[in-house]
Amino acid sequence: MSRALVLVTGLDGAADEPSLQTLTLARRLAGTVDAVAIGPDAAAVAAGLGAHGAATVHVADGPALAAFAPDAWARILADLAGSLDAGFILAPGTETGNDVLARVAARLGEPLAANCTSATAGDPIAVTRVRWGGSLLEEALLRPSRRAVLTVAPHAIQAEPASAAGTIARLSPTLDPADLVVVVKDRVAAAGGGVSLADAKVVVTGGRGVGSPEGFAPVEELAGLLGGAVGCSRAVTIAGWRPHTDQVGQTGTKIAPQIYIAAGVSGATQHMAGAKGAKKILAVNKDPEAPIMTNADYAVVGDLFEVLPAVSAEIRRARGG
Repeated sequence: MSRALVLVTGLDGAADEPSLQTLTLARRLAGTVDAVAIGPDAAAVAAGLGAHGAATVHVADGPALAAFAPDAWARILADLAGSLDAGFILAPGTETGNDVLARVAARLGEPLAANCTSATAGDPIAVTRVRWGGSLLEEALLRPSRRAVLTVAPHAIQAEPASAAGTIARLSPTLDPADLVVVVKDRVAAAGGGVSLADAKVVVTGGRGVGSPEGFAPVEELAGLLGGAVGCSRAVTIAGWRPHTDQVGQTGTKIAPQIYIAAGVSGATQHMAGAKGAKKILAVNKDPEAPIMTNADYAVVGDLFEVLPAVSAEIRRARGG
């Protein structure tokens, strides 16, 4: 299995970070790495992937692929892997990557190893993957009949540049009407706009401890001063205080900011599964025994309604405001 095929997805016209991380793992598994970008932004996403080890980048676009169609993407990957005789098919472990590769595995009759944090080529292939909402890592052996299909947990691997030829190859895929039955027809932007949770360098989250929708005022103030995004815990969305798009966690958004400030958040396993990519965690909680305190790099035992305004005031003072 000396060749790998990687599905590369985009963000704002360029390859997203989880895709670059996936390319890094692919280079550890195979001597030759091909990438494929699909959709209207495919050409823009493909640009520069040679600097991340993609020897050839296959570009598939056109009217039939103007909207995301997971079965169509799966057919393209499965057919291309067959023509290249790729022993590995990889994608980032995002919603899109997991959706498409589950369909690829079903088409090929192969097992899918999802959310891998590492993989070692061999017979069998040794993988480590995230399980139970991030509460444990499972070491497993993968025995594909022909092609190994796996997704890579976002932010589990550092993206490492590596020069390659970076040739662009145009694809003209053959699709059946059945491949286009499931298609994304519309996208609804998150309320409020601004910095998205997935891309923010700073995330300030409020949990059940904020007490009410109005209790997010100091959270929003601090996030605004730091140029960050506002997040919340699952308990907050269940209470109806914030929309699901603000939720950080296993069933929300997985984040990887430089600093994660969690105020009034207990830090259950499911929440930490979404925040484990953070470089540093600052927890503010009145309960010194809250689970998040043991996961935090810095912990403040105190009332968030006193601590956060004090931090905001100090930032303004330091900026001369």
